[in-house]
Amino acid sequence: MTGPEDEVPAPAPEREAERPPQGDAPESELLAARRAKLERLRAAGVDPFPHQYPGVVPIAEVRAGHAQLGPGQETDAAYRVAGRLAARRGQGGAAFLDLVDRSGRIQLHARVDVLGPERFERLVELDLGDLVGVDGVAFATRRGELSLRVEDFTLLAKSLRPPPDKRHGVTDVETRYRRRELDLMANADTRGVFRARAATVMAIRRYLDRDGFIEVETPVLQPLYGGALARPFTTYHQALDRTLYLRIASELYLKRLLVGGLERVYEMGKDFRNEGLSPKHNPEFTMVEFYEAYADYLDAARRLEAVVAESVASVEEAWPAGEAGGGRTAPVDPELWGKPWRRLTLREAIVQYTGIDVLEHRGDRERLVEAIERAHLGLPVEDRTWAHLVDDLLSKRVEPRLLEPTLILDYPVELSPFAKAHRSEPGLVERWEAFAAGIEIANAFTELNDPDEQRARFEAQRREAESGDAEAQPFDEAFLQALEHGMPPSAGVGLGVDRLAMVLTGRPSIREVVLFPALR
Repeated sequence: MTGPEDEVPAPAPEREAERPPQGDAPESELLAARRAKLERLRAAGVDPFPHQYPGVVPIAEVRAGHAQLGPGQETDAAYRVAGRLAARRGQGGAAFLDLVDRSGRIQLHARVDVLGPERFERLVELDLGDLVGVDGVAFATRRGELSLRVEDFTLLAKSLRPPPDKRHGVTDVETRYRRRELDLMANADTRGVFRARAATVMAIRRYLDRDGFIEVETPVLQPLYGGALARPFTTYHQALDRTLYLRIASELYLKRLLVGGLERVYEMGKDFRNEGLSPKHNPEFTMVEFYEAYADYLDAARRLEAVVAESVASVEEAWPAGEAGGGRTAPVDPELWGKPWRRLTLREAIVQYTGIDVLEHRGDRERLVEAIERAHLGLPVEDRTWAHLVDDLLSKRVEPRLLEPTLILDYPVELSPFAKAHRSEPGLVERWEAFAAGIEIANAFTELNDPDEQRARFEAQRREAESGDAEAQPFDEAFLQALEHGMPPSAGVGLGVDRLAMVLTGRPSIREVVLFPALR
């Protein structure tokens, strides 16, 4: 078929580069011009901000339904789509427009003989960035591009500010983080990242729900923080006349639920830690913690592998590699994530990557300092305890080199106040941390359920606090009393959702996967 849809050349780069007709006019003139259009629409009886537009289908659904449509082929399939006007070109009685929603982009073909002169003119006078609803019929142009022939349209929201430049998108990092709406509007890649993140969250919940875990909610405002070694944020409750803390972890409350008989529980939510900003730290972050009675840390490791494998599959579906207009350039390798992860003990890992056997210097800070200095590792040693130095060796010299999915197992008790003593290695606990792409993504224990041993660990943490450790775990008598009622042997996992999203989308910074990150 020969028709107007083939009269206007429209190579993709030109569509992406198209700018508002006002060109390089000052912003004040652009805003005034859009305001003037708004008033003309109202004067013509057009509601520029209608209440609803029912029956919309995602653009991706339209594209999926006609993936095999050949050049020049027609259909009688009618659709209602809606999105933001991203490009416009045309001449005479025909025009092409690009419409974008969160799922993708589609070309619209408008003709004066279909819409009539007045409606056609109103459509082509819309500004880039306007939100538009369209009723149309699917066909493929002679060049093979899937399009909708516009039969009717509705202005859904008049954009009073011009969109970001389509050639370059929003590239300034500060603007991308502070004005995420502009980043999402301009960068299909950013939309893909957050679709993938949402798919990760859904996959985690789906797996745990299917396997008999109950999702619960525990307090975010807590009378006493705990469950991790971190500094809290504090606030003040006027009616209660007391200081409260934003939680640093949900661990202790979730284990109290195990005591109460909820044998498999999880919570997905925000934690808050008053620590510095870095590519892998945001002061508020999303964590899922799940706890299972009658299991140990090796059971928990197998469960984490399964949770992440399901997340990988969901990310691949939500944000396919090579997807038009913003797909990833390479997929997450499902074979890498679908097999048992590499496993090393903490002792083996530090020896492998630094040459230092930390357990040879067990509890002897001075000997460990000497070993670190002989190895020329460049680690600060002032005011660092033996446990801090071990943690520094792991986090600064081992962690960045753990690129494939890896579990580091069997930690010194000094680093793990809530983990159960190792059943065969004195001085160690049954704990692992999971790493991938050079960052830690999860932490797990065989949970300590001996209340007397837990009391002794709390006492040790209290001594650390008294000697100046601001991140030491405070003494929690309520948790101890819960343990004294009896907690079954259990395993618990804390999985950082933001960091997992970083790894699965290939982002180098946590700010890329948090919609509105904390900034200085």
